[in-house]
Amino acid sequence: MLEVRNLSAFYGNSQALFDVNLSVGKRQLVSLLGRNGMGKTTTVNCIMGLLASARGVIEFDRASLVGLPSYRVAQSGIGIVPEGRGIFPNLTVEEQLRVFAGERDVGSKTWKISEVYELFPNLAKRRSSFGNQLSGGEQQMLAIGRALMTNPALLILDEATEGLAPLVRQEIWRCLKQLKHEGLAILVIDKNVSDITRIADQHFIVEKGRTVWSGSSVELESDPSISARYLGL
Repeated sequence: MLEVRNLSAFYGNSQALFDVNLSVGKRQLVSLLGRNGMGKTTTVNCIMGLLASARGVIEFDRASLVGLPSYRVAQSGIGIVPEGRGIFPNLTVEEQLRVFAGERDVGSKTWKISEVYELFPNLAKRRSSFGNQLSGGEQQMLAIGRALMTNPALLILDEATEGLAPLVRQEIWRCLKQLKHEGLAILVIDKNVSDITRIADQHFIVEKGRTVWSGSSVELESDPSISARYLGL
């Protein structure tokens, strides 16, 4: 579904990505791992058309995304939950879900607000609350719900559970496991490797702008030296 090969990218004269490779198949949940500053968010920005300096291959459903503006990338069927969430402070939960409602049918299902509330019951209770009145966990649930309202075929989450309480993190992982079961392809960036390995099909690790390792959860867990070398502090 998503294929990234030999991806490079620049911020001005500084090269941030040198050789990033990753892929996400249909119905797969894939993680992009690495320490802070190694190129994970830059990779997502390239995929989403937010960094014009991207060079290499970025294909979604066999169509090239390189050079497309971000709105065209979104229209192709990719939903994004950005780092920092990007919640509108002066819109209610329900207003934000309505704003993101998509008319296209490219994903595994066509989402309704009622279905987002079923996935996240806490949001239903807070439907009239403004964005700046929500907790961090509620904001993340809303960010996921907004992305789902665009009816994506692929959902990308940048720092899926960063800064969230343990119980909220487990709620997010439960949600992602359910979405995967329903057929949605998912690409996740997160630091909670032990949680990701329970549900992910494949992992890609980036180090200094390059993909340095890829493999399954079994392979990642069976070799502690991989985490120690590329993911440890």
